[in-house]
Amino acid sequence: MSLEDNSFGPPHRVVEPAEWHDAIRKLRDEGYTFFDWLSAVDEHPEGFRLVTHLARIKPLDHVLVATYVDRDAAQIDSITDVFGGAAWHERETHEMFGIDFGSELEPLLLPEEFEGHPLRKEFVLAARVVKDWPGAKEPGESDADSTHSPSRRRVKPPGVPEPDRWGPEATEPPEESGE
Repeated sequence: MSLEDNSFGPPHRVVEPAEWHDAIRKLRDEGYTFFDWLSAVDEHPEGFRLVTHLARIKPLDHVLVATYVDRDAAQIDSITDVFGGAAWHERETHEMFGIDFGSELEPLLLPEEFEGHPLRKEFVLAARVVKDWPGAKEPGESDADSTHSPSRRRVKPPGVPEPDRWGPEATEPPEESGE
């Protein structure tokens, strides 16, 4: 288990996938008895970074344990025998990323007929196929179309009041709702 330099947040311990289960068990035996969460990050195209957060009370300390899972063979040993609470996290990570934890996992968030793993970077969001992303550039605003892009008109989201009616720059009292 190696300690990765991380200037932000708790220390990271990076382990090989084959050492994942034993590293988590060893930390539990060293007093890291509080399992907080487990999830993954799609590091496309390399694979997935699987991360869990553990803590201990005396002395107060916490650590992130990470490993890298191959994209083509996304499987790793389950840690539910070490921390029972990891079951929900493993089910969610399996559904969202397709990482196999070595057991049959019931669906947690998605309907049974759902196909794919929505947090993988190659997963196509159907809503974006039907409707453009609101931040998409207008036709003719592409950087390839000209040497400079015209400035864009900023549009406020619906329901946001003018600065003179709300907030630190308010010069008028806010309207009271007639509820």
